[in-house]
Amino acid sequence: MKIQYLGTGAAEGVPALFCNCAYCKGLRARLAAGEKTRELRTRMQVLIDGELSVDFPPDAYAHMAAYGVDFSAIRYLLVTHSHMDHFYAHDFILRGYKYAAEMAAEELTIYGNREVCDVFRECTRREMKESVAKNVRTMPVGAFEEIAFDDWRAYTMPAHHSSRDPLLYMVEHGGKRYLHLCDTGRLPDDTMDFLKALGKRADAVSCDCTFLWDDADPNARHMNLKEAVYTRERLCRAGVADGATKFVVTHFSHNGAPTAEAVERAEREYGVIAAYDGMTLEI
Repeated sequence: MKIQYLGTGAAEGVPALFCNCAYCKGLRARLAAGEKTRELRTRMQVLIDGELSVDFPPDAYAHMAAYGVDFSAIRYLLVTHSHMDHFYAHDFILRGYKYAAEMAAEELTIYGNREVCDVFRECTRREMKESVAKNVRTMPVGAFEEIAFDDWRAYTMPAHHSSRDPLLYMVEHGGKRYLHLCDTGRLPDDTMDFLKALGKRADAVSCDCTFLWDDADPNARHMNLKEAVYTRERLCRAGVADGATKFVVTHFSHNGAPTAEAVERAEREYGVIAAYDGMTLEI
């Protein structure tokens, strides 16, 4: 399984779109001077084996341009929730008609909760051509479901977040398993119970680490590094992860000042992998 971290930032990006804190101003100046740095973080998107995307942010175009990925080859989209930084539905009006020729996959299926499906209709109804709409379908899913499509399988479970019915996913393909735990605070007990009952070990886990080294309330809708490591411990106790599981922290906010030094320290002290835009993980 090939996992591409196309974007690793929180909603506002790093540097943040409208922010003039010392970190954002400094990073913006370095970027303007032409510095190449992994501290630049676009909004969160993960591409698996070139044909399944977890979330689709407003930075998808930038991801295509930066990494040469063929988004016409995406056949399946798993959406965690309806917040704009994870589901920018407007772009799908461009998936066909005169905007796209010789596409690798004719049809796209979008899986998400009912609010995701509503947002798709709301954002595309003014400009969507019928010739495009017929090849893009939305499939509402809820928590604790098993979804089977071609040689893929996905399992859904609740996140602890501020949107309506946010979801997390375990994805199976080619004999490998990827667990996506982003845009969530501490995992609900019923999510942990579901994962344990599945009896499936993850080969790789992506975990929310929005606040990085900053303090965070355990009841917050995102995690810091301490909560992410605690999540790893819970997964290991439940048999969902073990020492061979690659554990990745991602979805960083500018508020946590995710400098190169800060993420390298996290890797060194806790044995995690700190994702960066464009990172590829093979499992």
